[in-house]
Amino acid sequence: EVLLQASGGGLVQAGGSLRLSCEASGFTFDDYSIGWFRQAPGKEREGVSCISSNDGSTYYADSVKGRFTISRDNAKNTVYLQMNSLKPEDTAVYTCNVVIGLNYYWGQGTLVTVSS
Repeated sequence: EVLLQASGGGLVQAGGSLRLSCEASGFTFDDYSIGWFRQAPGKEREGVSCISSNDGSTYYADSVKGRFTISRDNAKNTVYLQMNSLKPEDTAVYTCNVVIGLNYYWGQGTLVTVSS
C-alpha cells in the first residue's frame, strides 16, 4: 500500500520558517518524483514544488521561488520542504504527492498557518 505521511506544519509568524517532511512507504521511493501541493481556504490546490528521482532536479512555483527549498533523503524515504520567509499568503494545507503509472497518491496534509 502506497502511503505518504506529511508532517511539520504549525503556526508561525510572518518571516519565520518551517520544515515539512513527507515520509513515503509502499513503493520504490528512489524511482519516483515527489511533489508538494497546497490548498488555501476557498482556493484551488496549487503545485508548490517538485523534486525528480533521477538527477534531483527541482521545480518551484513562482510564488515560493527563493524562499522554499525541496530536498530528498532516499535512505529515509523522505522528502523535505524547507520554508523560509513565510508570508500570510502561504497559509494552507500542504500535501505531498506521487504519481505511479496512472495513479495519483496523496498524503493526508499538514496545516501551515502564518500570522501577520
